[in-house]
Amino acid sequence: MSEKNREGKRTARERLAVEREKQKTADRRRRTLIVGASVVCVLGLAAVIGVVAANAGKNDGKEAGPVVAPSGALGKDGLAIPVGKENAKSTLTVWEDFRCPACKSFELAYRPTLHELSRSGQLKIEYHLVTLIDGNMGGTGSRNSANAAACAQDAGKFAEYHDVLFDNQPQETDDAFADNGKLIELAGKVDGLDTPAFRGCVEDGTHHSWVGKSQEAFQKGGFSGTPTVLLDGKNIYQDKTMTPAKLKEMVRKANQEQ
Repeated sequence: MSEKNREGKRTARERLAVEREKQKTADRRRRTLIVGASVVCVLGLAAVIGVVAANAGKNDGKEAGPVVAPSGALGKDGLAIPVGKENAKSTLTVWEDFRCPACKSFELAYRPTLHELSRSGQLKIEYHLVTLIDGNMGGTGSRNSANAAACAQDAGKFAEYHDVLFDNQPQETDDAFADNGKLIELAGKVDGLDTPAFRGCVEDGTHHSWVGKSQEAFQKGGFSGTPTVLLDGKNIYQDKTMTPAKLKEMVRKANQEQ
């Protein structure tokens, strides 16, 4: 065989070896891409599963567990906490959120009048506790404080604790009432309320489902916000001319007519 032929065959073998190496490199790259894509798909699926799992943990404002109304609660589903004498002729229905600044303003302005009218037997007040600010701002302070107030009702101390919560209301954006420890600490301002039974009720969230039920009733009632205040079924707080003195006069006239 001539030298020229040998050189030609060697060159051909070298070209073939180079092509085979290129093919192997391409195959390795393709396998790497396939594996990488598979990993991305798995990670993507894991992310989707994570989102679904996270959403599954949310309850859209509805609490799990049985609805446990506080002691002495009245009305449909036991959603009203009464304050005052049962035989009072007039009834003031108040929908409130302990995180709501407007509710605090109402309470501070009208509290002396409400205390006077309820203690004298002229007016019975029925409080409905809702979680409007939790829904608007996030957090659980509305729910937890409402639960704690219901626990205070179980202990016969609702009215006193109700006032303490509004007196110590945090800023609307501060979800301080989400801390059960804070709610228990405030119970120390009410004589005889800070007991093992009260603490257990607060920490266990005994009335969480009841609070959720009250919020549902508020939404179904079509009310525009808190506080919503009705005197014998008539919404009176929307009246821009309403004052504590005017409320007192309205109760006096209503009682005379009954």
